[in-house]
Amino acid sequence: MLALLQDYTIQTVAMGAAMLGIISGVLGSFAVLRKQSLLGDTLSHAALPGICLGFIVAGGRELGSILVGALVTGALAALLMLLLTRNSRLKTDAGLGIGLSVFFAIGVVLLSAIQGSGNASQGGLESFLFGQAAAILRSDLWIMGGITIAALGLVAAFWKEFKLVSFDPVFAASIGLPVVMLEVLLTVMIALAVVVGLQMVGVVLMAAMVIAPAVAARQWTRRLEGMVVLAAAIGMAGGVFGAVMSALGRGLATGPLIILAVSAVVLVSLLIAPGRGLLWEAVRRWRLRGQLEGQQVLTTLYGLAAHHRDPAYPSEQGSVDAFHGTATRGALATLQRRGLVRPARHAPESTRHWTLTPAGIAEAERILGAMGREAS
Repeated sequence: MLALLQDYTIQTVAMGAAMLGIISGVLGSFAVLRKQSLLGDTLSHAALPGICLGFIVAGGRELGSILVGALVTGALAALLMLLLTRNSRLKTDAGLGIGLSVFFAIGVVLLSAIQGSGNASQGGLESFLFGQAAAILRSDLWIMGGITIAALGLVAAFWKEFKLVSFDPVFAASIGLPVVMLEVLLTVMIALAVVVGLQMVGVVLMAAMVIAPAVAARQWTRRLEGMVVLAAAIGMAGGVFGAVMSALGRGLATGPLIILAVSAVVLVSLLIAPGRGLLWEAVRRWRLRGQLEGQQVLTTLYGLAAHHRDPAYPSEQGSVDAFHGTATRGALATLQRRGLVRPARHAPESTRHWTLTPAGIAEAERILGAMGREAS
């Protein structure tokens, strides 16, 4: 394993994946908070015509030209989406869908034209659709690193402005912030994240890389600062893990493994994140259901006692079951443990009866009083 990690190619891929995870986690957090999760999908698909145009301009697979082209067309798609949503009645998701389909269609047409042109250097250009991490060179890392540093520097410089625009753009506009320009800058930066990941995970899967780390981090924290840091850590860990697993399993593509690793973190976060996870929610609902059932049984016993004008009136368990249409043994046992009811006998009947304790009477009156105040 140690010898494997010392491999030059694996180190290169792992470093590229780590940078991709960091920039995707940081910028994806703002996309998720702005409810633009489809933005990563749109920008990644819109990068395809830029890849083709960069290839045509450079006359070959020159990564710098390809990434610049991808950034340009991705940014154009984002600007088109903003223009459509701000100057028409189209919703954000409709604008994103239009940008995705139009630019991706143009990209497919250009890719088909290049493949039919007979240019010998076009071989493997379609790998940008699904990524080809093994083709990354150390020289490529300098480009990816430069983009990552530039994006993180912009986030640090405009942190307060981005935070305010993400949570309350109306208030941001009211205090004079250039909301439109800030939104454009954020969108272009997300396009930068997409550009960084094109060669690693490809056009098709890059959308998941932008969104998944942020979605996972959102389950564990309520503060933007913590979310951004945690999303970057999840993205970086998922990227490195996918790269290493790809090296261990021969023939396994790196990009899909990275996405699967990050998606696994999302699944675990959705299930067990404290206060937000589905399992916690299921437990909370189960407890509330039991609490509500106990309150209903308690007020039923109180009503029967009031009807018979006897606070200590013993109610038969079968009658309580019939009144509620279900077995109430569990609720009565819980109430007994809380000291609100106690079992009683009612001669000559031999079946179990229940009577309220003084604490139970007080609790039932509290519940009924609260219900009366809510009704009024």
